[in-house]
Amino acid sequence: MWSVVTDPIRTLVKRVLHHFIHEDFQEAVARMTILDAFLFIIVHSIDKMGIWHRLPVILGLAYLAIRRRLHQEYNLFNVGTTPVGIRFNPSDYPYRTAEGKYNDPFNEVAGSQGSFFGRNVLPVDQKKKLLKPDPMVVATKLLTRRTYKDTGKQFNVIAASWIQFMIHDWIDHLEDTKQIELTAPREVASQCPLKSFKFYKTKEIPTGFYDIKTGALNIRTPWWDGSVIYGSNGEVLKKLRTFKDGKIKISKDGNLLHNENGTAISGDIRNSWAGVSTLQALFVQEHNAVCDSLKNHYPDLEDEELYRHARLVTSAVIAKVHTIDWTVELLKTDTLLAGMRGNWYGLLGKKFKDTFGHVGGAILGGLVGLKRPENHGVPYSLTEEFVSVYRMHSLLPDNLQLRDISATPGPNKSPPLLKEVPMKNLIGLQGEKTLTEIGVARQLVSMGHQACGALELWNYPQWLRDLIPQNTDGTERPDHVDLAALEIYRDRERNVARYNQFRRALLLIPISKWEDLTDDKEAIQVLEEVYGDDVEELDILVGLMAEKKIKGFAISETAFIIFLIMASRRLEADRFFTSNFNEETYTKKGLEWVNTTESLKDVINRHYPEMTHKWLNASSAFSVWDSAPNTHNPIPLYLRVAVADATHSVLRRCHLAKP
Repeated sequence: MWSVVTDPIRTLVKRVLHHFIHEDFQEAVARMTILDAFLFIIVHSIDKMGIWHRLPVILGLAYLAIRRRLHQEYNLFNVGTTPVGIRFNPSDYPYRTAEGKYNDPFNEVAGSQGSFFGRNVLPVDQKKKLLKPDPMVVATKLLTRRTYKDTGKQFNVIAASWIQFMIHDWIDHLEDTKQIELTAPREVASQCPLKSFKFYKTKEIPTGFYDIKTGALNIRTPWWDGSVIYGSNGEVLKKLRTFKDGKIKISKDGNLLHNENGTAISGDIRNSWAGVSTLQALFVQEHNAVCDSLKNHYPDLEDEELYRHARLVTSAVIAKVHTIDWTVELLKTDTLLAGMRGNWYGLLGKKFKDTFGHVGGAILGGLVGLKRPENHGVPYSLTEEFVSVYRMHSLLPDNLQLRDISATPGPNKSPPLLKEVPMKNLIGLQGEKTLTEIGVARQLVSMGHQACGALELWNYPQWLRDLIPQNTDGTERPDHVDLAALEIYRDRERNVARYNQFRRALLLIPISKWEDLTDDKEAIQVLEEVYGDDVEELDILVGLMAEKKIKGFAISETAFIIFLIMASRRLEADRFFTSNFNEETYTKKGLEWVNTTESLKDVINRHYPEMTHKWLNASSAFSVWDSAPNTHNPIPLYLRVAVADATHSVLRRCHLAKP
C-alpha cells in the first residue's frame, strides 16, 4: 500500500540526483549507504562551487571532516593477505621494534619492513602504455626547469629537506634484479642530459589476494617511528647505537659519522643529500639529549630502556613538528591551521588537553591519545598514491646560498652571502664531504634563509636528470638516471591511475579540457602537443604540477586529498600515538618532553641556543628566516572567516555542463 506513495517519491529523488550529481560519480554514489550518499551530496555541492577553502573556518573543517570520512570508507584498499593466528599482547612490546612489527594489536606485521604498499585508488593496468607518451618527452617538455621559480617567503630549503627527511622515514620500493633502459626520442634527445639510461624495475610480488593480485614491498617502515635516524631493521640499528646510556653515534661537533667508504652512519642514507643529513644529525642530537634527561630523572634505567624510551619520544617529536609546524606552513590557511592542531590536540585545544588530558573522541580530543588505534578495517600501510603525490623534487634549488654566520646580522636577522654551492656538490657521497666542511649549524642557517622551489611545471631541477643513484647501503651505482623521466615511468609501472581517473576515484570532479586544469596558455599548448586532446592520458605528476594552487597552498588540491586521508591515518592507526601515548610507555618526563615541544624552532633551540635568537626572524623555522613574524589575530581561530581570493581550484573550473 505504502509503495503507491513512496515509489513515485523515490523515482523523483533519483531523477533529481541524477541531474545534480556529475555523471562520473553516479555509479559510486549508488553503492554508498544512504548516510554516505547524503554526505557526498554536501561535499559535491561545495565542490561544484569551488568554495570550500573560502568558507569560514568552522565550516571548512566540517567539509574536510566529511571528506575524510568518505575517503576512509572508500579509499583505503588492503594489498596482501592478513595473517591469521593468535594476537600478540601489546604489553609485551611497550616500545617500537627495529623492523616496525608489533604495533597493530590485530596484525603483528602491519607497517613492518617488507610489508606491501597499500592503495587509495584501485590499480589501473598501464603495461601497454608505459611509454605513451614517452617519459623523456614528458620530462623535457613539461617538467625540466627553465628558470628557478621559488615559493617566496612561505617555504624554505629546510622545509624542502624536511619532507625528504620524512620520505626516508616512510617509503622505498623493493627493486627487481632486471634492468630497464629508456632512450630519448630524436625530438628531445639534444635537450636530454642522458641520451639513454638504465634502472631496476620495481619488483612485482604476488599478494595471494583475490582483488589486487600483485603489489610492491616497502623496504622502509611506514610508521612514524624515526627509522630515518634508527634504520628499518636490527642490523642497521646495531651499527648506530653506542650501547651506552641509550645513545646513538654522532661526532662531538654534531656531524654524522662516516664509514671508510664515505657513507654516513645513520638510519637511512640511500639517495640522500646534505639537507637530509643535517636533519638526521639534529635529531640524533635530540635523541641523545632525551637520553641524558631520562638518565638524570630515572638513574636506574639501563641502556636498552633509555634507548627505547628516547626513540618513542624523538619519533613523537618528529611527528608533532610535521603535523603542527611543517604542514601548517605548507598549507598556510586558517582552516588548515585549525585542522592540523585539531589532529593533535582536538577542537578543545592544547590548554584543555594539557590540563584535563584526552577528553571525548577524535574531534574534541584529537587523534593523539585516543583510547585505541583505528585503522578503519584496513591494515596500516602507506600507499602507492601517497608515494605519487609526494614527488616533490621541484622544491630543490640549483644552488645552496651559503651564509656567513660569523658576521653581524643584517636587516631582519639576515646573514651575508658567502658563495653559492652547486647542488651537485651537496648530493650523495660528495655531499657528505661538503657538509662536513660546512657544518650543521651553517647549513641550517643557510637553508633557513633560502626559499625553496615551487611545485609547478618547468621547475624540475635539471641536475636531477643526470643523477648517480645509490644502493640501500649508500654506495653508488654505475648507471646514472634521469630522475624526472624515471618518476613518470614509476607511476605508470606501479599502475597508479593517471590524473583524471585519480581525481574521479577521490570523488573530485575530473577535467574535461586543458583549460579546466590551468589558465597558462603556453602550458595548454604544450599539454596538447604532448598528450593531444586526450585529457585522460595526463600523467599524475604533470597534473599535480600544472594544477592551479589554492591561495596559501604550496601543493595542489588533488595531492592535498591524499594528504587528508594519510596524515590522519599515520597518527590514529599507531598505538604509540593512541592507546600507548601515556606516561607508562613514554615515562612522565618523556611525555612532558613531547608535550612541551611545539615546533622545529624548539628543537633547534635545544641544540643551537644562539641560532634562532640571532638568525631567525620568522615565526616558523620552515618559513624563510628573514620574513616577518606572523601578526597577532585577536579573532579566535574557529570564528575566523576566510579571506576571499582570486585563486580558484580545479574543482571550480572543471566543465560542469554535463550532469
